[in-house]
Order: sequence, then structure tokens, then C-alpha cells
Amino acid sequence: QVQLVESGGGLVQAGGSLRLSCAASGRTFRRYVMGWFRQAPGKEREFVAAISWSGVSTSYADSVKGRFTVSRDNAKNTVYLQMNSLKPEDTATYYCAAQNSGRVDVDSDYDCWGQGTQVTVSS
Repeated sequence: QVQLVESGGGLVQAGGSLRLSCAASGRTFRRYVMGWFRQAPGKEREFVAAISWSGVSTSYADSVKGRFTVSRDNAKNTVYLQMNSLKPEDTATYYCAAQNSGRVDVDSDYDCWGQGTQVTVSS
């Protein structure tokens, strides 16, 4: 397994941008599909984006498609989430997760989770 640590969250005005990072420990990072999820207060955790081990294949929730971009640098054991044109409804705690196999948009199919980083978008 890997250990995951997110960073890059903060407070931003609507229309602004943030880049989240998720640093992974362990030599097996490149074997994992990596996903981003988020959870707003009082709501269930939801899928945001995922990227294959090679970085060639990506997947996005409809709500972020065209605004968010997921990428990874296997040499640095890091996955990123570039978030542009942020909206107040993007406010949530964002989590990265690692998956051996399964459905990329289902949180229960992920094996390891980070502690989360808070993103707040003001209107």
C-alpha cells in the first residue's frame, strides 16, 4: 500500500484556480489508478476525477468536466488536480485515493486514502 498526503487547498474567489497535489510514499505508486473525490458538509463523498497508472486515460465527473484536469508524475510519486473556473459549489474537502482495480468512480473500490485538503470557494 501507499500513504497519501494532499496539499494545495485553500480559500479562493469564484472564477479562480487552485492546484491540489497528492504525494505518495512507496515504490509501487506507479501501479495504482489514482482518484480524486470530494465531500461537502452534509453530503456524501463524490467522485471528481481519476487517472490511469500511465496517465494516458482520465475520467471526470460531469460537474467538473472542462474545468478540472487530473495529471500525475510517476517520477515524483505525485498526482495533481488543477481546478479552474471554481464555483462556490466546488467547496468541499478533497481526497486523493489509490486503487489496484475496480470502478474508478466508486469510492469503495479504492484501497488507500489521504487525509484530505479543504477547498473553499467564495462567491
